Amino acid sequence: MQLLDFIEISPEDPIQHSVIWLHGLGADGQDFVPVVHELALPNTRFILPHAPVRPVTVNNGYAMPAWYDIYGFDASYQQDAEGIAATQKQIEALIANEVQRGIPCQHIVLAGFSQGGAIALHTALRYPEPLAAVLALSTYLPLSELLGTERSLANQALPIFMAHGTLDNVITLDRYQASAGLLQAQGYTLDLHEYPMPHSVCMEEINDIRNFLQAKLLQQP
Repeated sequence: MQLLDFIEISPEDPIQHSVIWLHGLGADGQDFVPVVHELALPNTRFILPHAPVRPVTVNNGYAMPAWYDIYGFDASYQQDAEGIAATQKQIEALIANEVQRGIPCQHIVLAGFSQGGAIALHTALRYPEPLAAVLALSTYLPLSELLGTERSLANQALPIFMAHGTLDNVITLDRYQASAGLLQAQGYTLDLHEYPMPHSVCMEEINDIRNFLQAKLLQQP
């Protein structure tokens, strides 16, 4: 499989960890470059892939960078299972590429915002080898009805950081909270955060992400 195009940000010190960070709908890998610089994590390589351009139904079929099609932002709408599965394979290929570059799976974090966060969650919980952690920002759990049969026991204890804005009018706070509840019902342990912000990222959240990643990555042997 041909790898997705991506931006790579690496410090000069030896690389011991990788974070694969997925942008939201209509954005690209550049979107979270400032956040990566703000985090300033040592020994950590960041991979920021660009989503393919595709028509998006909820935006009147307009073609834009998207990890999968969206039929509506409400939980009642049909979900693009085929598109989600295809993107899952592309993210798994990026993980495999990092492993080939010498980073073990348990030192690899999947992160994402909004639609990217949905893919990060979906992929991490199904990945057959244990990962370091997942960051799911301003997002929801896609295809939640399939998780019980598709989840990987290798990532049952995966550290999960979920954060959301209380003023989010794109993916509502209720949808985020329902997703968190579903994950907890499946036995996952969540690090949950809410911030007084819309569908975005704030500095308090970035500081919490830094603390979370430092704690989880430093625990890795």
